[in-house]
Amino acid sequence: MNYTNFNIHEEFFVDMQRCIGCKACELACAECETNGQESMIHVNYVDRASTVQTTVQVCMHCDDPVCANVCPADAISKDEFGIVHTANTERCIGCSNCVMACPFGVPKKEESYDLMMKCTMCYDRTSVGKKPMCATVCPSGALFYGTKDQIQEMRPNSTPVNTFVFGQEIVNTKVNIMMPKGSTELIIF
Repeated sequence: MNYTNFNIHEEFFVDMQRCIGCKACELACAECETNGQESMIHVNYVDRASTVQTTVQVCMHCDDPVCANVCPADAISKDEFGIVHTANTERCIGCSNCVMACPFGVPKKEESYDLMMKCTMCYDRTSVGKKPMCATVCPSGALFYGTKDQIQEMRPNSTPVNTFVFGQEIVNTKVNIMMPKGSTELIIF
């Protein structure tokens, strides 16, 4: 595969408030033949009993991925571009350590395969200069793949944040969440 077309200046941006729950991202992701026709992105309801608000869940591609750190089979890897890859099918033992350890709740164990699967930021596409499938089909702009200058022009009252605080733990990620202008981190209780 030719990796020279991976654009290190493009990033993934998620604007949770723009998600309309259409699930176009899930369908586009499932069309990818490298996923075995399974969606690696998930649309979740915030509180279905009281609202129709949804959020989209992608892998955050952590700088220090705890999913890879707790894998006893060394099946999860992070490459030089910061992409945390899904479990290597030849190494994954289906233990679900990664599923339990991820602070974002991203990896899912696909029971039918006895394998962990998660978003790889469409590495088959981004490594050759294309955008992730989910970002190309999102009608509301909740998912965007491009440069920080582009997102700033599109969302001048928002700031991309990729620092998350979980109690005493600080997690930095490759994926950005759009927050109110001037935000520097997202504290998760």
